[in-house]
Amino acid sequence: MEANTPPATSGSSEIAPPNEKKPRLLLIEDDPQLGPLIEQVLAENYDVTLIVDGKLAIDVGVNGDFEVMIVDRRLPSLDGLGVIEALRSKRVTTPILVLTALGTVQDKVAGLDAGANDYLVKPFEFDELLARLRALRRVFTGAGMMIQVGAWEFYPESRTIHSPYSGRILLTAREGALLRLLAENPHRTFSRRQILRSVFAHDDQPGTVDTYVHYLRRKTDVAVITTVRGQGYRLGDP
Repeated sequence: MEANTPPATSGSSEIAPPNEKKPRLLLIEDDPQLGPLIEQVLAENYDVTLIVDGKLAIDVGVNGDFEVMIVDRRLPSLDGLGVIEALRSKRVTTPILVLTALGTVQDKVAGLDAGANDYLVKPFEFDELLARLRALRRVFTGAGMMIQVGAWEFYPESRTIHSPYSGRILLTAREGALLRLLAENPHRTFSRRQILRSVFAHDDQPGTVDTYVHYLRRKTDVAVITTVRGQGYRLGDP
């Protein structure tokens, strides 16, 4: 539970049309006051399932057919980032918004790198939460621009790559940015320092590039990125 979190306020009049099937939303929040409040407000537009335990949330998230998820950071039995990482490792690609009082840049980076798609800090306004949920669903349902990477289809806006063998794979923010840099310049070789300047934080080291190349290859195919000896990396042809 995140103590001393002021309750959110809502001025939204957005209500789903009658008789229209509501999109399913998984809300993972253990605050005994805030959780039911969020559930009540979102129920006007979503079919909400409220879960208060981290480990239970994984089972529900894997087996449920949800269109969007909201995850608190501080949860009993398993932290919210652990929940997100577990869902992503099980190939759950549903868009996830982290909702938490932990609002430093490092907290946000950790949430996005764990596999979240967006991050909203408490206290918040329900109008903003609803807008962010709408935006997540638009990106997720409308894949946007596609870049062909060999036999794979890469959608940079939603950070997803579609395998010809195993379906859609969700990338983290940094994985997506790295692959986008290479995919938009398929005939160019980038040095590690060029990739660092374009994709990573100023205090990251060149070895960070190698780490994320490894992550991408492990999630997709070893041939998705080609190592050019003595020069760096370029897009491959998996």
